[in-house]
Amino acid sequence: MSSMPVAPAVVVGGGPAGLMAAEMLCAGGVEVHVFDAMRSVGRKFLLAGKGGLNLTHAEGFESFVARYGSRQAQVRALLQRFGPQQLRDWVAALGIDTFVGSSGRVFPTDMKAAPLLRAWLHRLRGAGARLHMRHRCLGWADAGAGQGVPALRFDTPEGQKCVQPGVLVLALGGASWPQLGSDGAWASWLPQPGVEVAPLRPANCGFEVAGALPAAAGWSEHFARRYAGHALKSVAFELPDEGAGPWRQAGECMVTGYGIEGSLVYAASARLRDTIDARGSAELRIDLLPARSLPWLQAELARPRGTRSLSTHLKSRLGLAGVKAGLLRELADRTVMADPARLAAAIKALPLRLSAPRPIDEAISSAGGLRFESLDEALMLRARPGVFCAGEMLDWEAPTGGYLLTATLASGRVAGAGALAWLATH
Repeated sequence: MSSMPVAPAVVVGGGPAGLMAAEMLCAGGVEVHVFDAMRSVGRKFLLAGKGGLNLTHAEGFESFVARYGSRQAQVRALLQRFGPQQLRDWVAALGIDTFVGSSGRVFPTDMKAAPLLRAWLHRLRGAGARLHMRHRCLGWADAGAGQGVPALRFDTPEGQKCVQPGVLVLALGGASWPQLGSDGAWASWLPQPGVEVAPLRPANCGFEVAGALPAAAGWSEHFARRYAGHALKSVAFELPDEGAGPWRQAGECMVTGYGIEGSLVYAASARLRDTIDARGSAELRIDLLPARSLPWLQAELARPRGTRSLSTHLKSRLGLAGVKAGLLRELADRTVMADPARLAAAIKALPLRLSAPRPIDEAISSAGGLRFESLDEALMLRARPGVFCAGEMLDWEAPTGGYLLTATLASGRVAGAGALAWLATH
């Protein structure tokens, strides 16, 4: 195994967190080497922006911070140094204009990720950052917790190499979309005394349906064949109080062959996943017509339908048709469908039982990771002085909507600043 010269600053991971850490180090005049396992940097960033790069969200700061659930105290400290407005200012400095969409989400004016990444890499290279592609980190070159910054082993096209950093930032990602480099392999070599890693779990993912009856598994063949791929628009999900308070949110999602996925599902995914882990399944209630009140539905359904079929009656009186009507028939039994009062209640709170989240490699992001308790306020490992960590490899999660990218960049900025300050005194 060959050795490379000592590098003043090493960043492992070429995603947004790693690149932001490299930017902070370059700004301090430090020679920075960025190592990444893939052929090019920012691959997950580019794919995430394929349908429109959601940079951040324009809601108030307190509401924004609340999106980070049990880790909002730790993420708040990061966002206070680099929050949504600072992110927009940073993007503007790269020559990219932004706008706020109708939902409050913030996008580049051209909606694309590639121009932003190109401008960013141009600035980084101009500042002296050196990128080493196809260098997969294999872990520590030493066996235990030494006193100095540990050396790292890399698998490269030229064989294994050992790199000795002056200061080190790890931004290795979570375990979602492993084909883009974030495979969570670091969780096998990073833990040691004082370095705790929570199990990596899927976040912002789809869920498998358990079926309408206790013995059933998945959708009926008829429903799956007819409605898989159809969008459930203008609905609301409601979850019971599981210790964190009741939860309700309106939006849309997609029916799939295995169950449901989409933005509204992602917003509920942390609660659904944790309930399934604790109880084996989770039940959510779907309001198929959130703009209509229960008394209005009861009155409309009580009207005589004459010779019209129930399907025609639901469509003409309630505007309930297509996948919504199909879902109602899939999940409500015949006695409910035959009773106007019970049918109205079902339309406002249709129970759907879910049995499992989809595998982590299908998820948009992952939960779990390196616990904040193993880090100081600068995101340095307490057990490994001179080693800083950032990005999705940390133990936090958030729904889609710009929250993931904002906290990822903020953590990279804090870790980079911390590494720069540490290097100046060591």
